[in-house]
Amino acid sequence: LTRNTGIVVVSDEVYEHIVFDGAAHQSCAAHPELAARSIVVSSFGKTYHITGWKVGYVVAPRELMAEFRKVHQFNVFTVNTPVQLALADYMADAGRHLQLSAFYQAKRDYFRAGLAGARFELLPSGGTYFQLARYGAISDQPDTAFCDWLTREAGVAAIPVSAFFADGRDEGVIRFCFAKNENTLAAACERLQTLR
Repeated sequence: LTRNTGIVVVSDEVYEHIVFDGAAHQSCAAHPELAARSIVVSSFGKTYHITGWKVGYVVAPRELMAEFRKVHQFNVFTVNTPVQLALADYMADAGRHLQLSAFYQAKRDYFRAGLAGARFELLPSGGTYFQLARYGAISDQPDTAFCDWLTREAGVAAIPVSAFFADGRDEGVIRFCFAKNENTLAAACERLQTLR
């Protein structure tokens, strides 16, 4: 990928600890040739269920980190030091992040089972805490309009995947979050099952 080029890979690995079905996370940093040309970005927020704290980290070779810091200094003034100290203490128990895959896979499986027979086409979900779904059997609305309708009519929120494309491309796919308690997931599935 980077051989004989000036390409630097910025690898978003914030879900590194949320991988399913026995798969292992594959980091750019694990491959020496890629590691030499990569900036790996990760998130304590995703790993430790504290997304609102906005604390993450970057790993890269020394020369790339020097360039990264030049940009970073103009984006972030400082980080909350007590939060950093709390995280350092919390991270001492690796079990807190080593169990994430099993924890979220159980939620994924519960959500998918709850939507069995519904009119959504569930796409594979090999990691993260999101389930993508095609809704073409229910509606031909653009994804943004369908998500608005879904929230108003069914009381279930979803994100239009077109929001993640620079060109706004709409492929009729929406994103559900299954990082919820079982009662919330059960209620959502019950409501989504009624859509015809």
